[in-house]
Amino acid sequence: MNATEAKNRKIIVGDDIDIEIPDTAHQISSDSWFQVAFVLTTGINSAYVLGYSGTIMVPLGWIGGVVGLILATAISLYANTLIAKLHEFGGRRHIRYRDLAGFIYGRKAYRLTWGLQYVNLFMINCGFIILAGSALKAVYVLFRDDHVLQLPHCIAIAGLICAIFAIGIPHLSALGVWLAVSTILSLIYIVVAIVLSVKDGVKAPSRDYEIQGSSLSKIFTITGAASNLVFAFNTGMLPEIQATVRQPVVKNMMKALYFQFTAGVLPMYAVTFIGYWAYGSSTSTYLLNSVNGPLWVKALANISAILQSVISLHIFASPTYEYMDTKFGIKGNPFALKNLLFRVMARGGYIAVSTLISALLPFLGDFMSLTGAVSTFPLTFILANHMYYKAKNNKLNPVQKLWHWLNVVFFSLMSVAAAIAAVRLIAVDSKNFHVFADL
Repeated sequence: MNATEAKNRKIIVGDDIDIEIPDTAHQISSDSWFQVAFVLTTGINSAYVLGYSGTIMVPLGWIGGVVGLILATAISLYANTLIAKLHEFGGRRHIRYRDLAGFIYGRKAYRLTWGLQYVNLFMINCGFIILAGSALKAVYVLFRDDHVLQLPHCIAIAGLICAIFAIGIPHLSALGVWLAVSTILSLIYIVVAIVLSVKDGVKAPSRDYEIQGSSLSKIFTITGAASNLVFAFNTGMLPEIQATVRQPVVKNMMKALYFQFTAGVLPMYAVTFIGYWAYGSSTSTYLLNSVNGPLWVKALANISAILQSVISLHIFASPTYEYMDTKFGIKGNPFALKNLLFRVMARGGYIAVSTLISALLPFLGDFMSLTGAVSTFPLTFILANHMYYKAKNNKLNPVQKLWHWLNVVFFSLMSVAAAIAAVRLIAVDSKNFHVFADL
C-alpha cells in the first residue's frame, strides 16, 4: 500500500468491541530491510550515546554498567522480536503499536497504548532538542565564553532547525539518503569522542570508579540508571517502523533487528565504555564536555551531534506526524502548497511545544530516566510480553506462560521503582536549577 486516503475501517475484537482503524496517509511496504536496519541503528547511535558514560556507567560502575548493557541488549532484542512476530497477527497487518494493542485487548488498551506511546515519543523528542541545543551551546562556548548565547536560546534555534527539517521530509520512508548522512554524522562524533577520550585517558592519573553518594542516594541513582539502560535500546514505535518494510514483513524485520543488535550496538558500546574509562566517576552527562582536543575537532563533533539529533527526532516524531496527516486526510503531492502549509502549522506547532518544554526543563538525564520509567518499560517489556502471551496463549506450554508472566511482573515493579527514582531526581534538580536554566 502506498500513500492512501485516510479512510476508516472497523475491526472486530471479541464479540462486541469494534475499533476504527484508519488506513495511513503515509507510504508503507516500500523499504528494504537494510534501510529499516539503518533507521533502527540511527536511533541506537543517536547523540544520546554521548551521555551514556555519565548516565549509565557512572551510577552503575564497571560491573553493573557492563553487565547491565549486555543484559539490556539481549532483553531488548527479545522484546522487540516478540512485537515483530505479531505484526501480521490475526490475518491483519498492524502498522501502529496502538492498532496491535487494540486488536488484542480492545478499545481501552488502544487508547492507553496511544497515550503511553505519545508520551514516550514526545519526551524522547524533547531530549533530542535538548541535545541539539546543548551541542550548539558547546560550539559557541568553544569560541566565545561570554554567556550572551545561553542554553534556552540554543534550544530555540535547535527547535527551529528541527521544524524546517520536519516540513521538508513528508514521511519516514522519505528519509532515504538522510539515513546515510545520519550514519556519517554519528561516526564523526563517536570517533572524535573515542579518540579524544583515549588521548585524555592515557595521560590522566588513576581515576575514581566508585559509585558516588550515600547509600540511599545510590539506590535511587542505580534504579534511575536501569531506566537509562532500557531507554538506550528501544524505540517504542517498532510496528510503525516495521510498516515501512517490504514483504516478507516479519522475515525482513528480523534481519533488521539482528543487524541493529549486533553491528549496530558496537559504536554505542565503544563510546560508552571508553568514555567512562577515561574520566571515571567525573564523566559528564555529555561526553564532549569532558574531552580535550583541538577546537575545530570538538566543534565538528558537536555540529555533527546537532544535525544528527535533527534527523533522529524526525524518526521518533513520525508516528505523531502520521497521525496528524491521516486524521486530516493529507494526500497527493506532499510538496503541494496546501500540504506544505499543513505541515508548517501541524508539525511546526508540535515542535514549538516540544521546544518550549525542553527550554523550560533542560535536564537531559532526567528526561532519559523518566521516559524509560513511565513509557519505555510498559511499551517495550510489559506490553510486549503480555501481548505475546495473550496472542499465542494456545500455543505456549506452561513454562513459556510462566516465563512471560514473570517478565510482566518484574518489569512492572521496575517501572514503578524507576518512576519514583526519576521523580526524585527531577525534584532534586529543580531545587538546584531554575526554569529556563543555562546549564
